[in-house]
Amino acid sequence: MCLAIPAQVVELRDGDNALVDLAGVRKEISLSLVDEVAVGDYVIVHVGYALNKLDPEEAAKTLALFAEIGQLGGESTPDR
Repeated sequence: MCLAIPAQVVELRDGDNALVDLAGVRKEISLSLVDEVAVGDYVIVHVGYALNKLDPEEAAKTLALFAEIGQLGGESTPDR
């Protein structure tokens, strides 16, 4: 199973790179697969690449669901 999560672009960098905020964690990613991304946009990120842009409302809903199930926001899940 693959997991791609919404992240907000906080800085555009050289080339096709950007700095994004993933629930408080900042990470540099590649924007090479997505056109016309600006600071403030939300993108879906998987293994260091933005796959597409996401509507801010949809990003908020998805992030709220992740927080609700404990995947974001510092909660840990027990090993199985």
